[in-house]
Amino acid sequence: MGYIEESRVFVSELIRKVLVGELSVAKALPLFPSDTHDKSIEAAFHALVHYEADEDLRKHDILYREEQDDYLTLVFQTLEQGNSLPDNIIRNYEKYYKRADIPMPNDFKSNIIRFWRFITFKE
Repeated sequence: MGYIEESRVFVSELIRKVLVGELSVAKALPLFPSDTHDKSIEAAFHALVHYEADEDLRKHDILYREEQDDYLTLVFQTLEQGNSLPDNIIRNYEKYYKRADIPMPNDFKSNIIRFWRFITFKE
């Protein structure tokens, strides 16, 4: 299993822990690997961001909560195998985001990457 597949398995475990209440979304998001440039990991990141953003809606709409839980379960079960998420899931997030804003560690390599993104960023 390569690095990207191992990273997907790691992310699947983060999502599983969020779903069962072992880990908060706020603590899971900074743990996402920032160096894979994998569209499946980026889509999973966005799915968790939306999960947290919909907290109030989830409290009041049981059907929405169940649907979102089922969706995240599909995401974590797919990544758990090291597989890529289906293209339709990836494309749904790409419509709104150029890339995931996965936090990077504060080290030399990450600072170079941040600088490079800053000077090459185009709207």
